[in-house]
Amino acid sequence: MATKSYGVIGLTCEHCVAAVISEVGAINGVSDVSVTLNAGGVSDVTVTSDRPVPVDAIVGALDEAGDYTVAAESS
Repeated sequence: MATKSYGVIGLTCEHCVAAVISEVGAINGVSDVSVTLNAGGVSDVTVTSDRPVPVDAIVGALDEAGDYTVAAESS
């Protein structure tokens, strides 16, 4: 299992959270996505998967979900 957190800019409400969980959760190998919303600031998106997920896949899923941007990665 691999777990990685991303600081994401652009989330403002629970609708944003649901969109991010749906799109990131659809990435092959992802088993769980959790979001700690910081409306208007940097929200924490934690992704658990069976193998490391390339950041490009996360960026693409965030783009599909809305106007969200990865601000930072952490372990």
